[in-house]
Amino acid sequence: MTKKLLRELLHTDGTPFRDLNHNGTMEPYEDPRLPVEERVEDLLGRMTVEEKAALMLHGRMLPGDHLPFPSGSNLITERGLTHFALMAVPDPRAMAEWNNHVQDLAAAGRLGIPVTLSSDPRHGFNANPATAHIGGGFSTGPEPIGLAATDDTDLVRRYADLMRRELCAVGIRVAIHPMADLATEPRWARISGTFGEDPDRASRMITAYIEGLQGPDLGADSVFCMTKHFPGGGPQLDGEDSHFAAGRSLSYPGGALETHLRPFEAAFAAGTAQIMPAYAIPSGAGLAEVGANFNRDVITGLLRERYGFDGVVCTDFNAITGMGVPGLVELPPRNWGVEELSVAEQVVLTLDAGADQLGGETDPELILAAVRSGAVTEARLDESVRRILRDKFRLGLFDDPYVDPEAAAALVGAPEGRALGREVQRRSLVHLAGEPRGAVRLYVEGVDADVAAGYATLVDDPAGADLAVVRLETPYERREGLLEQHFHSGSLEFEPAEVERLTALAAAVPTVFVAQLERPAVLTPLAPHAALLIGEFGAADEVVLDAALGRAPMTGSLPFDLPSSDAAVAASREDVPFDTAAPLFRFGHRAG
Repeated sequence: MTKKLLRELLHTDGTPFRDLNHNGTMEPYEDPRLPVEERVEDLLGRMTVEEKAALMLHGRMLPGDHLPFPSGSNLITERGLTHFALMAVPDPRAMAEWNNHVQDLAAAGRLGIPVTLSSDPRHGFNANPATAHIGGGFSTGPEPIGLAATDDTDLVRRYADLMRRELCAVGIRVAIHPMADLATEPRWARISGTFGEDPDRASRMITAYIEGLQGPDLGADSVFCMTKHFPGGGPQLDGEDSHFAAGRSLSYPGGALETHLRPFEAAFAAGTAQIMPAYAIPSGAGLAEVGANFNRDVITGLLRERYGFDGVVCTDFNAITGMGVPGLVELPPRNWGVEELSVAEQVVLTLDAGADQLGGETDPELILAAVRSGAVTEARLDESVRRILRDKFRLGLFDDPYVDPEAAAALVGAPEGRALGREVQRRSLVHLAGEPRGAVRLYVEGVDADVAAGYATLVDDPAGADLAVVRLETPYERREGLLEQHFHSGSLEFEPAEVERLTALAAAVPTVFVAQLERPAVLTPLAPHAALLIGEFGAADEVVLDAALGRAPMTGSLPFDLPSSDAAVAASREDVPFDTAAPLFRFGHRAG
């Protein structure tokens, strides 16, 4: 059955429909005039238990041919999977064509259930194979923490709407974001994906972000948000990340679980379509001492019963079986608190907890074995399948899952979109201390020389400059491991030798330090020596130089405290906002 034929069939009364089950008759689930709930029930009644199990898996996909890494498209035809998180995105035209290709593969199946493509964030500067990606030609803005620095809900809503239009254009219909986690542990590697430390500002930003991505109503023009990591991944013990065993636990020494739930309450009020639980164990929070993916207290008790959430819950990826390509890359599961249970027992525990989809898993046998053993009923599968099908219908995928490659190429990364991305970058810059100044002879570090040459005469020796501009990364402890090296954790202090070098530079020539604050860096030894100190959260060199040379104002404000030392961080409580003693700059700070 070809894409063209699926689009051209007409009912006897002239209603166009897609003949998904290939019988030439418009069945109720194929009828676009019927209410979503009727279509869901009709299709559910036609599905085998094998098809239901496949629907409850949310696999990964790598568009195109990337051997030895399989694309994942074979999972559509061989196992019936129809949900995939994209591990890479090619240029807009190629991505749109790939969407249409996988939709054709799905349309050839027995019931023609369309594919839902999802993705982690793709509009920022950070690249981490497990959490965020670049590429695809999208209009680049700052990281979400930079959106929070703008403290402008209208701007964030506009930018999220741009993200919606670009993602829809290439066929990506579920955003595995936003992160509603609070940045209360300054050492945590994932702060750049949050909306900061303050629950009020984070709640405002999350509301605007979800409204922009999903639109006024959940429908065919929406990108559904999978808000994460419930009940809040910010208070990681010692700031270690839950992708790794050292970060298996959340910590609540201040008893602040309710504070961490507040941004999720804003997400529920904004209508987030889906939720992803955390990997970590909510240790000491009065909840079961197992990872949130396996935790009935978290998913059923808090999420379903207390908050009444009836959307899809997809576990964080590969909590049960790990991931990788055998013989090349193999990463362990993140089954914190249930490591001693068998895989079969972990699957049963996950479904009993209330999850609907197993993130990253691709073998329907995981669920089918649970049904055959009697540990899980088919009626329990039906609860989840209803929610999953409802989202596919609401997204309009059953009626038209295809996109226009030429339109995608014209829309994604268009000049007006890139201009908005640059505007958000500019609005996120924080003026921490000092004053901008002009320059005739410029020395730069961490700035593209070709870009800088458009602003002043470049010199290689700072002694010959009248201004230096130095872009700085937030310090971190380098870790071993293919994946862990991408997670910047640990100390926030610059090495003594680097402090000595930078302060000597500042003594020789007026120096602008531009700190990329993916985490709250300790700038205490540098601040007194800076002619100008800027905080940024993902910004192009042109944006930075415009600010450094006084050509553009800096209107952002800090979305978190900047601590005075590692010692102050270590003495603070992981779950309590603004708990480091005597911070160098406080939340909301903006010089002048």
